[in-house]
Amino acid sequence: MELQELEAQIEAILFTIGEAIEAERIAQALGHDVDTVRRVIRNMMDRYKTEEYGIQIIELNDSFQMCTKPEMYESIIKITHVPKKHVLTEVLLETLSIVAYKQPITRQEIEAIRGVNCDHAVNKLVEYHLIAEVGRLDAPGRPIMFGTTEEFLRNFGLVSLEELPIVQPEKVEGFKLEVEEELQLKLNI
Repeated sequence: MELQELEAQIEAILFTIGEAIEAERIAQALGHDVDTVRRVIRNMMDRYKTEEYGIQIIELNDSFQMCTKPEMYESIIKITHVPKKHVLTEVLLETLSIVAYKQPITRQEIEAIRGVNCDHAVNKLVEYHLIAEVGRLDAPGRPIMFGTTEEFLRNFGLVSLEELPIVQPEKVEGFKLEVEEELQLKLNI
């Protein structure tokens, strides 16, 4: 099978499926090895990055998906009448970052870290498909454990969770000092 035909078949698969599909499944379907398929897809990704295309291929945990480029969003909105993207407030971002770094995590654990009720934030993040139930904790009441989704990776332009920025330990200590100082200020008022 020549390269153009292989690219056309990969393109057809990604377009038709519409969701992220594992490189291994694509390779099996086409009768090629996984490394070749990955290399061809990554070359296609580079080609789609040019200004001439309204679509792109993204990678999510060794899966690939064809989707619209973000800069095309406004044009699509005009046609589909879909509401604008969800707004992530500071509370939602804080809750989402806790889930991203501590997953799998229960609602109670999130509340212990934030120090306030997080029902609304968790429900909104589930509604936005940024987090989802990933299991249940083997403890009394079997609380739901949450983790991030492929939609989270897509929205934040990450290939995998390993790309999350690493918080340096000295910065964590600085954050703790800031919180303690802020708490002291509130208590002295």
